[in-house]
Amino acid sequence: MGWEVVAQLRAEASSRLTARLEKEGSRLTDDEREQVGLAVIAELVRAESEERVSSGQSSWAPSQEEHLRQALYDAIFGLGRLQPLVDDESLENIIITARGAVVTVWLEASDGTLSEGPPVADSEDDLREFLADLGARQNRPFTEARPSLHLRLPGGARLAAASWVTAHTSVVIRRHRLVEVSMEEMVHVRGACSPALADFVSACVRAGKSIVVSGIQGSGKTTWVRALCSQIPSHEMIGTFETEFELHLHEMTGRHRIVHAWEHRPGSGEIGVAGRQAGEFTLEEAIHDSFRFNLDRQIVGEVRGPEVWAMLKAMESGPGSISTTHARSAEHTVEKLVSCAMESGPQVTRELAISKIAAAIDVVVYLQADTVTDPDGTQRKRRWVHEVLVVEPSPDAVMGYSATSVFRPDGTGSAGTAVATGEISDRLCRDLVRHGFDLDAYNAESTHTRPLNRGGGAS
Repeated sequence: MGWEVVAQLRAEASSRLTARLEKEGSRLTDDEREQVGLAVIAELVRAESEERVSSGQSSWAPSQEEHLRQALYDAIFGLGRLQPLVDDESLENIIITARGAVVTVWLEASDGTLSEGPPVADSEDDLREFLADLGARQNRPFTEARPSLHLRLPGGARLAAASWVTAHTSVVIRRHRLVEVSMEEMVHVRGACSPALADFVSACVRAGKSIVVSGIQGSGKTTWVRALCSQIPSHEMIGTFETEFELHLHEMTGRHRIVHAWEHRPGSGEIGVAGRQAGEFTLEEAIHDSFRFNLDRQIVGEVRGPEVWAMLKAMESGPGSISTTHARSAEHTVEKLVSCAMESGPQVTRELAISKIAAAIDVVVYLQADTVTDPDGTQRKRRWVHEVLVVEPSPDAVMGYSATSVFRPDGTGSAGTAVATGEISDRLCRDLVRHGFDLDAYNAESTHTRPLNRGGGAS
């Protein structure tokens, strides 16, 4: 059954649903509205099936009717033709490009393989209309005046779209497959790091060190933040601050007892006298409000630009904050954050940005990703920790900070996998050992690259 049948019936189903809901008034909950919608869809499909028989056409099979009911439900309450793709557990990314009448869909599976997908719109205008409707549901306009769209989709996937300012309409939907991930899984199932590295970063979390997880796009930064957060004691009260919910710590009630989750809300309409759009709610405002919530930790999700100031305020105000950012190497992570801070205006000098960032960040965990081919020819995407840096302020007039590799690749393990270097200071050792750090295991791993650490490594 083609989508054109769904398109023909969607308007009628929406009209009937609107009329039914108007009779019910505003008393209904979202779940009750959905049940009304399901009833309306069932009635419409049954009526259309009977009409086909009356007009001499062949009747729909029960399976066709079920598919039609599901497609109408997806069109009204869900993501339309995208819904089956977003529901597909084997997919990690859905990439869509549209120019005129040509709409192309590529599907990236969790093993890194690409395949062409089914059409999700009839044209670029059709896709734009769908995206605008999707954005309107979350008060996030998508128009020629607001040509970019960032959304959290039902189920936790993240959508990014751009049009009018790009050569063609582009959409990428990222599905987060690993939500309730543990550090043990990162070591023993994913092979993302050694036990010694997992032990080190776990101790850093427990010791209240502020951590930035960095890497290129698709390297698994959000998954690693979730793994690090699994080491936060369950009694601690957590606040999360994100442009779109991706961490979902507030949904892991069995792991974290109390999580207050804030999400940025863009404004709409004209800019007021204060220079901002009505209804806008920023991460900076969320951080400010959160100081009345008795939080043990404030975790700012992704830092792409101005969010760096929310990250810094969280790191300066309490222990154990965790954030992510994009960077091309471990050492460039600090420089990337300095650039983000300086974008705020000429009043933020490089010296000021470095001094703030070097004083706030304790550890950088840098990730890499690649698609590898196994001996049997199977392709899979591999993600791993490439390097771990300890960052400290420094009197160096040029750099303004020091960055020491406590884990880095040395060629003895899997390609690119970080191993212990032994370059860890006495002060940091003492602090982490109090929080369960196994220094003997770290030293044992470091013997592959240098003599045993005696507590006096580089700082």
